[in-house]
Amino acid sequence: MSVAKKDYKRITTKSLIDMKANGEKISMLTAYDYTMAKIVDAAGIDVILVGDSASNVMAGHETTLPITLDQMIYHASGVVRAITRALVVVDLPFGSYQSDPKEALRSSIRIMKESGGHAVKLEGGREIKDSIKKILNAGIPVMGHLGLTPQSIYKFGTYTVRAKEDEEAEKLLEDAKMLEKIGCFALVLEKIPAHLATKVAQSISIPVIGIGAGSGVDGQVLVLHDMLGMTHEFSPRFLRRYMNLYEDMTKAIGQYVSDVKAVDFPNENEQY
Repeated sequence: MSVAKKDYKRITTKSLIDMKANGEKISMLTAYDYTMAKIVDAAGIDVILVGDSASNVMAGHETTLPITLDQMIYHASGVVRAITRALVVVDLPFGSYQSDPKEALRSSIRIMKESGGHAVKLEGGREIKDSIKKILNAGIPVMGHLGLTPQSIYKFGTYTVRAKEDEEAEKLLEDAKMLEKIGCFALVLEKIPAHLATKVAQSISIPVIGIGAGSGVDGQVLVLHDMLGMTHEFSPRFLRRYMNLYEDMTKAIGQYVSDVKAVDFPNENEQY
């Protein structure tokens, strides 16, 4: 059942909690640069995630692991300059928070000060509890991330669905409750069974954003380049492509090449 949307002039962490309480679903997409973020924000998105997926989408790496804190700050800075409404959440990259809570805080402070982002996101549960608490104690909002955590891909060995077995499912639920208790304002659940994601969303009061986690959660997130069809090699079950920009852009660029070769561009009206 659809719910009437409140007109939020600026989305905050409190806005998201209110949206969950009111039954309004939360929309979230990634963005990594000024131009795309400006379009996404103007379209009415609630949350923009400056994801470490920039490692894949923008830099061509196989995993999210290589991207650095400096690079995340660079991407986030452009996004923040573009937006007028959305909440901007920035991923802490691999290696910037796992080993030491003090390092986690330093990394988060750099993101907040140098990019202007509104919150940070960390992957993991009880194993990074101390890092999350350290960041929260400094007044920095934290979004959690459970289920498939891409920064741990070499530990998992596969991108398959997580928490299908009872033991892992129970740990995930406990971690979600822990993240709420220590003060996270929201969390992402990635690639877990829909019934488990629904149970988690109903068990905690903070918003649960799903990706490959079914419709029983409080909102959805996708990678922008995937949902626009700019990428075409990646086709998981949870991805809906709203456009086929790969094909459209290839045709447009091919036409430009042909026009230049044929001296059809520029014509008399396109020169001074």
